[in-house]
Amino acid sequence: MTEFLNFLRDRIRRVKELEEAALDRLHNKGDDAGYREGMRGKAELLAALSADAAPYLEAVSPERRPMIEHRLDMFSQSARRSLDIGSVFYMSALLYPDDHQPGQPNTLEVWLKDLERA
Repeated sequence: MTEFLNFLRDRIRRVKELEEAALDRLHNKGDDAGYREGMRGKAELLAALSADAAPYLEAVSPERRPMIEHRLDMFSQSARRSLDIGSVFYMSALLYPDDHQPGQPNTLEVWLKDLERA
């Protein structure tokens, strides 16, 4: 489970880096295309989450694995949908519920904390 949690931490870090760079391009450089590129990168990273996590799930207990696989699939499917429709807004909203406030953790971070406590 430790390797999977480390994988998830790394993905969260990479998503945050992509978001921060994209927002910097948009707000500080006026680079709309750079923002779209960053959001696409975020969505692509999340779309691959389920497949990329598979090798790390070998060490997860058989009781927990189905729930974890299901949740990973949900994250990936949502990201693939955003890419399929090409909506930058949808890509930017991935991992954030409608009532999300700045500074609050995103849904992937919340899930990681839940997994760490279990």
